[in-house]
Amino acid sequence: VQLPASGGGLVQAGGSLNVSCVTSGRPLSNYAMTWFRQAPGKERELVTAISWGGISVYYEDSVEGRLTMSRDDAKNTVYLRMDSLKPEDTAVYYCAASHNTWGMPGTATTPPAFPSEYYYWGQGTLVTVSS
Repeated sequence: VQLPASGGGLVQAGGSLNVSCVTSGRPLSNYAMTWFRQAPGKERELVTAISWGGISVYYEDSVEGRLTMSRDDAKNTVYLRMDSLKPEDTAVYYCAASHNTWGMPGTATTPPAFPSEYYYWGQGTLVTVSS
């Protein structure tokens, strides 16, 4: 599956951006989806994730209340709404897909945290937040 992302750009601190990622070649309903980000000189880190069917959504503490992840399986698209952006949110944002069943009843309540646990990756979209 290919995961082209779009919607990044330059925004002032306190502003908002919407980014999205499309599953191309396979239906989104086959996957749990995750957004990672990688700031210059830093490791790639998990930001937010959504389980199959959108049953569960996970947010890292640093973005809780400011970022909102959603999915539309009919459109094969996942969305990341980013509000109250801070300069430290500056990074390349990547969507990743997995067959992991986290968030489903009786399974893990948190998504796989490490990039090595994901096989499918998008090319990333740059978000720059100026102070």
